[in-house]
Amino acid sequence: MLRIAVLDDYQQVAGQLADWRRLGGSAEVVFFHEPIAASSLVATLRDFDALVVMRERTAFPRAVLNDLDRLRLLVTTGMRNAAVDVTYLRDKGVVVSGTNGSSTPALPGLPSPVEVAFALVLATTKRVVLEDQALRDGRWQLGLPGRLGGATLGLAGLGRLGSAMVAPARAFGMEVIAWSEHLDVARAEELGVEPVAKAALCERSDVLSIHLVLSDRTRGLFGAAELAAMKPSAVLVNTSRGPIVEEAALVEALRRKVIAGAGLDVYDTEPLPADHPLLELDNVVLLPHLGYVSEQDLGVMYQEAIEDILAYLAGSPIRQLGI
Repeated sequence: MLRIAVLDDYQQVAGQLADWRRLGGSAEVVFFHEPIAASSLVATLRDFDALVVMRERTAFPRAVLNDLDRLRLLVTTGMRNAAVDVTYLRDKGVVVSGTNGSSTPALPGLPSPVEVAFALVLATTKRVVLEDQALRDGRWQLGLPGRLGGATLGLAGLGRLGSAMVAPARAFGMEVIAWSEHLDVARAEELGVEPVAKAALCERSDVLSIHLVLSDRTRGLFGAAELAAMKPSAVLVNTSRGPIVEEAALVEALRRKVIAGAGLDVYDTEPLPADHPLLELDNVVLLPHLGYVSEQDLGVMYQEAIEDILAYLAGSPIRQLGI
């Protein structure tokens, strides 16, 4: 009997979005709906043989993994997880599998994180949250919304998600520029995107949207100096990973109106603490990391997690990270 813990099922939907009965009598599945405190991880999970983790919601450093003596299989949504020491697990003989959406046809339209990014672009430039709250308070038209037509969208990263931002930006009549340390200039030209230096990205963007993978190289990539170089009328949108932007510097820039606003879906600490200073600011729109949290996307992830478990039980693990 394989004891499986499915973690961070915040909306309590994991049990309904995929058919866990496919595991039959070979597994016992327990769903955890609340975040588990770091100090309680070992005590809570030490009796489980397998973990299904939602990418980067819960951190598993080496000190925790070392004490999970029964762990034989870890399945993460996605094919990378910066919150899990995958190399250590593999050296310890634990199988690490992921999900990549290959088992189902691609969903039509834009990827969910891009939809969320543009929701934040519109919410910030059109003052959606501010004016909604004002209207509920009996006030009418407190400020002027911006126009996307003729504005410049700056993309930090032009990979799969960054590239998908280009078409909707064009539909709104935006100019698009892009930078990353290893930008594919030919790809940029193919998309009609102007490649620029990092300094120009900050200086020219009316909306700066981040689409980079978190790594040692990108951690803290946008700090006080980069924010100070942006236009006072500009907004920053981050649907990638919180630590790519220096959070304290961003809070200070928003507080001092160095930039006009921000739309954030990701944070240094998630869930966002109740006393976080971002919650005190009225020029930032906050979402609880909804970029990949759609019913369709989660359904595919959990379906493939079950496939990973079945393959492990059959002695032929699939979608192994780093293999």
